[in-house]
Amino acid sequence: MHGELPKLLLAKAKSRTRRNLAIVLILVAIAAALFYVFNKSSPQGNRSRFGGENGPVPVLAAAAVKTDVPVYLDAVGTIKALNTVTVSPQVDGKLISVGFNEGQDVKKGDVLARIDPTTYQAQLDQAIAKKAQDEAQLSNAKLDLDRYEKLAATNATTHQQADTQKALVAQDAAIVQSDQAVIENAQATLGYTTIVAPIDGRTGIRQVDEGNIVHASSSPAIVVITQIKPISVIFNIPQQDIGRVTGAFAKGPLTVEAQRPDNNAVIDRGTLGVIDNQVDQTTGTVKLKAEFPNASEQLWPGQFVNVRLLIDTLKDVVTIPTGAVQRGPNGTFVYVIKDDNTVETRPIVVQKQDETQTVVKSGLAPPERVVTTGFVRLTDGSQVAVGSNDAPAPAAQPKRQRNGKRSGGGKPKPQQ
Repeated sequence: MHGELPKLLLAKAKSRTRRNLAIVLILVAIAAALFYVFNKSSPQGNRSRFGGENGPVPVLAAAAVKTDVPVYLDAVGTIKALNTVTVSPQVDGKLISVGFNEGQDVKKGDVLARIDPTTYQAQLDQAIAKKAQDEAQLSNAKLDLDRYEKLAATNATTHQQADTQKALVAQDAAIVQSDQAVIENAQATLGYTTIVAPIDGRTGIRQVDEGNIVHASSSPAIVVITQIKPISVIFNIPQQDIGRVTGAFAKGPLTVEAQRPDNNAVIDRGTLGVIDNQVDQTTGTVKLKAEFPNASEQLWPGQFVNVRLLIDTLKDVVTIPTGAVQRGPNGTFVYVIKDDNTVETRPIVVQKQDETQTVVKSGLAPPERVVTTGFVRLTDGSQVAVGSNDAPAPAAQPKRQRNGKRSGGGKPKPQQ
């Protein structure tokens, strides 16, 4: 019993020592953390290439310039062939030949297909023979009329017989004229057995193969021809813009640009051809039609395309990057950089603005510089350090992973 007491006291002493050591370690960790935080937040610990928190504010800037700015109206258009013709048979018969390849460019008058002409040629020959028969009867009637007129002049016969013969001649002449009309109709019908291209254009997929019996009323079309050079684009604009468009259109042709879906390139340039004569009351828009040369065949019927209509050009106006324009309770303003590298807030009047460029109507004059990036810490009168828009981004510090290896970081985000 007496031997266990010293062991118990020794164990309690060791436990107290470990607890005190843990408390000391915790206090040291807290002190180190406080030292790190206060040291990092001090001016000496928060340095940048532009200075500390109390130093100049790093910004990017751009100078106001004078330039000509085009004014566009944007829309989405539908491409339509300038002319589209569905080539169908006009007579019944057997399709004996097809004279085109699918997707081929054809000229007006080119032979596309032929229908068996045998029956229609026979009808024409019959009409010609009938006319010859009636012409012979007419010739004989004229000779008889001449005889009756001579006899009537000598009172050898009555004048009534001469008049009756004259009517018979007129009747035979009318029959000959009817025969000529039948001949012309037969010639036209025979001509329909040769199917020709009615316009210049490009053929589509053939709908009927050679050897089939076709009919004028119920057969499918042989082929569809579309004229794609030139080609047209139909698009709508809001009714609020009709006045500007008609005013500009009255001064001369308006340029229309067809753009790629990403708006990064112009596919083709054309001219505005027609402004529709009424507003669609269901949508509040008016329809416009433009024509494009489509020399490179980048525009295709049925395709959707982004369209820009040039309606005006602002001459010699002041422009700045859109990113420089700020909005406050009193309207739009910019931060202007003065000669001593301090900034002042300047209210401006915006005339036109898009995603990249703003036209300033008043409040700014070239070559004044405005801040485009770095507005977070700016106030009226702040000292700034102007960086370059073309300056390379600083190299990122490598990150240390848990296993002790280094990994390269990406480029830092630009400071706002």
